[in-house]
Amino acid sequence: MATDYLERAKVWLGEEFDEETRKEVTAMLEGDPKQVEDAFYRTLEFGTGGLRGVMGAGTNRMNRYTVCMATQGLANYLKKNFEGEQISVVISFDSRNNSRKFAEVTSQVLMANGIKVFLFDDIRPTPELSFAIRHLGCKSGIMITASHNPKEYNGYKVFWEDGGQIIAPHDTAIIDEVNKIESMSQVLCDGIAKATLIGKEVDDAFLGSVLSLLLSPESIARHKDIGIAYTPLHGTGVNLVPEALRRLGFNNVHRVEAQAVSDGNFPTVVSPNPEEPTAMKMVLELADETGADIALGTDPDADRVGLAIRGKDGRMMLLTGNQTASILVSYMLERWNALGKLSGKEYVVKTIVTTELIRAICDKYGVKLYDVLTGFKYIADIVHRNEGKSVFIGGGEESNGFNAGEFVRDKDSIVTCSLICECAAWLADSGRTLYDYLQEIYSEYGYFRERLLSVTKKGKDGIAQIQQMMVDFRSNPPKELAGSPVVKVIDYKCPEKTGLPSSNVLQFFSEDGCKVTVRPSGTEPKIKFYVAARGCDADSKSEALIQQFNRF
Repeated sequence: MATDYLERAKVWLGEEFDEETRKEVTAMLEGDPKQVEDAFYRTLEFGTGGLRGVMGAGTNRMNRYTVCMATQGLANYLKKNFEGEQISVVISFDSRNNSRKFAEVTSQVLMANGIKVFLFDDIRPTPELSFAIRHLGCKSGIMITASHNPKEYNGYKVFWEDGGQIIAPHDTAIIDEVNKIESMSQVLCDGIAKATLIGKEVDDAFLGSVLSLLLSPESIARHKDIGIAYTPLHGTGVNLVPEALRRLGFNNVHRVEAQAVSDGNFPTVVSPNPEEPTAMKMVLELADETGADIALGTDPDADRVGLAIRGKDGRMMLLTGNQTASILVSYMLERWNALGKLSGKEYVVKTIVTTELIRAICDKYGVKLYDVLTGFKYIADIVHRNEGKSVFIGGGEESNGFNAGEFVRDKDSIVTCSLICECAAWLADSGRTLYDYLQEIYSEYGYFRERLLSVTKKGKDGIAQIQQMMVDFRSNPPKELAGSPVVKVIDYKCPEKTGLPSSNVLQFFSEDGCKVTVRPSGTEPKIKFYVAARGCDADSKSEALIQQFNRF
């Protein structure tokens, strides 16, 4: 192994690599053998969603060369799959360091392969990229982003012609083609064609679709001055979220200007993840300064939303993704029912780690609920399969991702922010707040408490540790959860039993209704424990579960 990674590193000193890359590799070879190993011990894996990794020189890093080789593999698959057809691909990128550069080299490789490219003229959100694929009639789409990961990371998400991220059989077939590209000598990148730049026309079409989801326009007109504080966390939601709210009719929206600067270093936060309280600090302060009752934060590619609402004591309180999704599902089903729009053909989708409170809400209205594996691409697949046969109302996942309508096939913060604010206006008609509504939901369906424990294991050794932990959990599952006997185990590696694609996920269920899901992250060096409890003692049970699994 030592010889392998050292030899790989020396190849990157060749003339086919630019001077900056050669200098970086030379510095590693002369000064940091451990860094050389981590950068070259493997080729950055093109997974089922694309690439994601730390930026820098090396085969195990995100850089122009690994991006070019991945794109050549994708181009080869597109040409095989759509042989004889005109192929077009739309590309977007976020505000991360190198995102624009990676988008441009991706564009160059595709065009050198005879593929037409639509390239956004500036940063745009992932949900708009998803929308643009179908709007422009493209066969695929690529989003350059590492979502909510720290600033050292970047990524490359691949979408298919239905607007959703790639799934079987295309995911593994593309991986096979990418794995065949072993050097830059196999990459076509000297084309002279130019990408077609896109921007405002797609923005307007996208925002028009967002407005089509309105359920309570009269309520917005009566309460257009509801106070809203918003932060894009230096990302792509900077213009579209405020513009969507303005077009809906809201006129009291305040933006955190210090975080409205597009900066891939994310200078005002440790991590640009709206799930984390520290990332929402400045928008909460703005809400207090302006008297806003709603605080919203979106991640760099604007697919996730962090939400805080003013509680009974007048203080802002952060909601979990589970709570936000529950509020939105309840609001949408209540309004669809009141408007006579429920015909029996509608459905909602959630992931297996998302709160079961959504199931209880759907049961009340007789609306079908699908459970899918973690990842919004599986929600998008259900929407694709049901297209023209039944109607997708909305759906979400615990990690602050939600969507409604069928024009975007990924989680969508622009849609989510719009629905949250519309729900608040509708509640104001009866003198209620989002906090009141959440308490009403718990009163009607019972109290549900979900928490997430993430354990990070960095580097090559960390990956091996995570794999061994999953082996150990399968061979020796826990006998009890927070003192209650385990009565059921689901192994999602057994599709014949789950009816879902095979996935390295385990779930444990206890006699008293607790549930723990164990899952290695697909995008980060983490293993995640999703704990869920219900009932009046759900808080203490969930804390006991966190302590039980924290020892790992």
